[in-house]
Amino acid sequence: MADPIRVLHYINQFFGGMGGEEEANAPPELREGAVGPGRALEQALGDGGTVVGTIVAGDNYVVEEHEAAMTAVRDAITRFDPDLVVAGPAFEAGRYGLACADVCVEVQNNGIQAVTGMFEDNPGVIAHRQEIYCVPTGTSAVEMPAVLKTMAALGLKLAEGAELGPASEEGYMPRGLRRFVMRDSSGAERAADMLKARLNNQPFTSEVFIKQYEVIPPPAPVEKLSDVTVALITTGAVVPKGNPDDMPAVFATDYFTYSIEGLDELMQDEWESVHAGFNTGFINTHDPNYALPLAAVRQLEKEGIIGSVFPRMYSLPGVATAQNDSLSFGAKMANELKDNNVGAALLVAT
Repeated sequence: MADPIRVLHYINQFFGGMGGEEEANAPPELREGAVGPGRALEQALGDGGTVVGTIVAGDNYVVEEHEAAMTAVRDAITRFDPDLVVAGPAFEAGRYGLACADVCVEVQNNGIQAVTGMFEDNPGVIAHRQEIYCVPTGTSAVEMPAVLKTMAALGLKLAEGAELGPASEEGYMPRGLRRFVMRDSSGAERAADMLKARLNNQPFTSEVFIKQYEVIPPPAPVEKLSDVTVALITTGAVVPKGNPDDMPAVFATDYFTYSIEGLDELMQDEWESVHAGFNTGFINTHDPNYALPLAAVRQLEKEGIIGSVFPRMYSLPGVATAQNDSLSFGAKMANELKDNNVGAALLVAT
């Protein structure tokens, strides 16, 4: 019987028992054996593998002190000599998901197989989908046992060097990569078979998978703008100079509001953009009104074209923000604006 696969597990401060958000900046700790959910992982591995060590680190630390965190990962590889690294699962936790994905990329760059698991809109998937093997999860850790079972099975196949089948068969998220395979019938024949099945209301499986998004019908036009209060929203991460609230430059986890009451425009020496997804040079050295057009909207207000400007603006970085988070932000903004009798919003995208 072959020796069990040696597995190194990466988890964050919460699952590692360090604490919650107050320990998010904790540097990595290397521990012997399985910790927390690692015990369930070890059960899922069965006789095929054993958890020889665990890396526990704060979510903020891995993202903000990336090189130091990756050095700790390399130290763990040297110490535990794993055949496989399992990260997470992270479910919907954005920073945790990004950290899990970064750990997987790092160990793969060092010649070791890796697998993680998280929600499909997690920033870790958005940033590294093509580079990692990631098992899809829901949003809640109550799925932990089932997710770990799938991750363990996939990880063992990777560590053993077995050839993987399609993502739909192996249980990982499609990575956007295609591989030639031989089929019993030609593409034209398969397409015709699918068409006939569809016309006859019979089941079929498409070979091209397109994610279906909710269709949001546009609201009715505003009948009389001169009677309406207009709010300004930007995904350009516009903040007061110096970013006093530490708005992140990417992967928004919330939005921020700032007073623009009494301002005719955003002055270059008082406002800036901290967005990491476009060149902010012109905005930050010349005119922040390109990211939040307060000057132009104030002119419309003076001309009576709109009724008034809402005294607070909304700002966040749109880059790599998870879809579900965006839906949540939009719903919260809409409720706040409706409660303040705002009739229209101007959303400036980057």
